[in-house]
Amino acid sequence: MIKTAIITLIAIATSLSIFFSSPPKSSYHNLFRSLSDNASVSQHLFTLTRRPHVAGTQANAEAAAYVLSTLTSYNIRSHIKSYDVLLTYPVSRSLTLTRPPPDPPTTFDLRQEIYDGDPYADVAKEVQPTFHAFAKTGTVSGTVVYVNYGRVEDYTILKGMGVNVSGTVALAKYGEIYRGDIVENAYDAGCVGVLIYTDRKDYGGGGGGAKWFPDDKWMPPSGVQVGSVYCGAGDPSTPGWASTGECERLSDEEVEQRDDVPRIPSLPVSWADGEAIMTSIGGLVANDDWQGGLDAPVYRVGPGPGIIELSYKGKQVLSTIENVIGVIEGAEEPDRFVILGNHRDAWTFGAVDPNSGTAAMLEVAQRLGKLQKKGWKPRRTIVFCNWDAEEYGLIGSTEWVEENREMIASRVVAYLNVDSAVHEAGFHASATPQLDELLKQAAKQVQDPDNSSQTIYEAWAGSSNNPMIGRLGGGGSDYAAFVQHIGVPSVDMSFGKGYPVYHSMYDDFIWMKKFGDPMFHRHVAVASVWGLVALQLADEELLPFNYLSYANELQRSAEELKAEVSDKGINLIPVFKSIEELKKAATKINTQRKAIEENKDWASTRRKDPWKVRELNDRLMMAERAFTDRDGLFGRPWHKHLIYAPSKHNDYGSKSFPGVDDAIERAKSLNTTESWHAIQHEVWRVSRAVTHVSLVLNGELT
Repeated sequence: MIKTAIITLIAIATSLSIFFSSPPKSSYHNLFRSLSDNASVSQHLFTLTRRPHVAGTQANAEAAAYVLSTLTSYNIRSHIKSYDVLLTYPVSRSLTLTRPPPDPPTTFDLRQEIYDGDPYADVAKEVQPTFHAFAKTGTVSGTVVYVNYGRVEDYTILKGMGVNVSGTVALAKYGEIYRGDIVENAYDAGCVGVLIYTDRKDYGGGGGGAKWFPDDKWMPPSGVQVGSVYCGAGDPSTPGWASTGECERLSDEEVEQRDDVPRIPSLPVSWADGEAIMTSIGGLVANDDWQGGLDAPVYRVGPGPGIIELSYKGKQVLSTIENVIGVIEGAEEPDRFVILGNHRDAWTFGAVDPNSGTAAMLEVAQRLGKLQKKGWKPRRTIVFCNWDAEEYGLIGSTEWVEENREMIASRVVAYLNVDSAVHEAGFHASATPQLDELLKQAAKQVQDPDNSSQTIYEAWAGSSNNPMIGRLGGGGSDYAAFVQHIGVPSVDMSFGKGYPVYHSMYDDFIWMKKFGDPMFHRHVAVASVWGLVALQLADEELLPFNYLSYANELQRSAEELKAEVSDKGINLIPVFKSIEELKKAATKINTQRKAIEENKDWASTRRKDPWKVRELNDRLMMAERAFTDRDGLFGRPWHKHLIYAPSKHNDYGSKSFPGVDDAIERAKSLNTTESWHAIQHEVWRVSRAVTHVSLVLNGELT
């Protein structure tokens, strides 16, 4: 009955659209590009960043109200979806460095300084004291050891140098890996505490007389990169289910026992404080690639003789967070969703991260609102999602995905994420591979904001004419729950990939106006690409997915894996065979789509057999889901995707075949027959998943 009703609705809608000869939707896509408004984008960003707005605060609730009212003003039906989730805030912090006599101890003030003429000086007191969200409460003391970026390989180098880090406080530089993994790696190595600082070489202009904000883009000496050190996704008190109403919750004690919550105290510090601590470290001179900038002291590894006493006390609070959801209902297929997502919460003012993305989202919404006034209606439903508490651990998006899991799995065509829309010049994008070509086509239609003589695609591709498209295995933004938990085709995009004042109180509107995007043309350009991709997915009768790109990507990954385990007796034939089957299935469905598109009686076909198009689209939409496994990765069951997931020791990084990669790492460590056999099991799991994708694309029962 349900299937018959849907067929009837599609047939009626299709017949009516033909009868009344409405303009082709593609004509509205051309109009979309011409409706840009950089003045409006600038005003949105200015309004959103007037005060610091950490998740769970009144200021962030006011920002949510602004997004809600703005979407509503564009004639987009909108509402707020709230969750009560566990967040943490600082209560007290102290950090003291004791040097050998006669030097006196130094107690650091741990304060970011306002600058002369700072227009936000009156609200600077609302910035949270510098801290790590979900850091362990406690007081520790130990000699300092310098661990470079705090990676696993850095500890291996220290061990090779004869440096014993057990019982020490690690001094690590920000960069390369996620800060939560820096803390976890330090704990695994035997450290009792961690300090993470923004090295001047990476964030402060490198020394040599460099200027810093507000005179230049670089992090000032007192600037501190705050952030979360939680290694999970979603509310840690409701792992795997949504934080709705009077739901089941873990106790605070149970939360603290979780593997993804830090087990040693940590603090973020400035590059000025980091260098001061560095001068207290003796021992061997660090390798050349571990050294600092032009004016930096010589970096030694220690341990000591400087001794650090680190004290941190935090409070865990059940706080209300607010996702803002806006909906433009589809005319022909209202039960198929294209979702655009960006988070709103910021550690401080958030001009780059994340509200450049929020401003770009409101720009897309404004343009689509104008298209509606001109008669456009999307074929499929478009959903705007402005997430909360992303900074704490992708909490707002994860709770929403967990609450709507079955609806998302059965109805979402794609998820399109923009976190920080603008860092600097240069377009960057990541995607699941079937969306590669769609991304490229959209980028070809938008002028490069920094060179009007070329398109974004031309600037992005460069001389190679082959732009680098990243993959969505890392846990760096809100696409994680969609890709890694559900298996939804997804995109993430931005201008630039990093900026010096990241997560500090200097990430304000002035920094963006002076250094990030003075004319707000990059914001407009991101909105244009983002909106064009959304329009294609929402309006094209046949979904523009190409799984041959996926098969080719998997082939390259399998070849890399073969080189890594070629001498370990691992049989990779199942993976290569499954990839060959995927290539055949992808070619077959591409041929079927082309045949429909080239059919001269296309309009007649739509009337007589509307289910044919629907069924082909469903195969394209559902194929990504088949890359997931209900049991998830070993030791990481929330991560269901067997192709894309964060690296075990770097939440920002990713590897193809993460389960295989994890098993290889365990086998190298344990070197037992069972551990090497586990790699073969993971290879079989991947091959089965790829085979399932082929079956979905073929659309026939075996």
